[in-house]
Amino acid sequence: MFSIKSAVSRPILKPGILSKRTLRFTPDFSKYKLIEQPAGFIVETVNEAYKPPSPSAYEGSNHWTYERVVTIAMIPLVMTPFIAGVEHPIVDATFSTLLLFHCHAGFKSCIIDYIPKRVYNAWYGLACKLLTFGTCVAIYGIYVMETTSNGLFDLIKRLWEV
Repeated sequence: MFSIKSAVSRPILKPGILSKRTLRFTPDFSKYKLIEQPAGFIVETVNEAYKPPSPSAYEGSNHWTYERVVTIAMIPLVMTPFIAGVEHPIVDATFSTLLLFHCHAGFKSCIIDYIPKRVYNAWYGLACKLLTFGTCVAIYGIYVMETTSNGLFDLIKRLWEV
């Protein structure tokens, strides 16, 4: 049986080489640990001036406006095939895409709120990348659904009739 003691005691292998090999293959999980926060999340003293975070277009008022525009644009698209009886592929594809972006923005807001970057740095990035990957897969799913079948509204009608 091969053991580390027998490998170190051999004159052919140097102890430095063995330690370098073992350190190279050990995974570093330190980046997945939580970032320590001060008590009450107070970084400076109470008398320090407030330093607002750097502005971000996605997390600020532009993000809120973007979500509301997408939501309002979806209202007539939802009613068009069921009330007016218009079943056009462009209406179906537009509604499916807007619904996907509406869901993406909602999940992104959840990630921003519940997995903050200042506490969960690596997990925040991983969650954002997984959300983007899922959105890209869903875009491909919309494409397949629109080209091979009659789209989302036809799927909803078939499910409703069952």
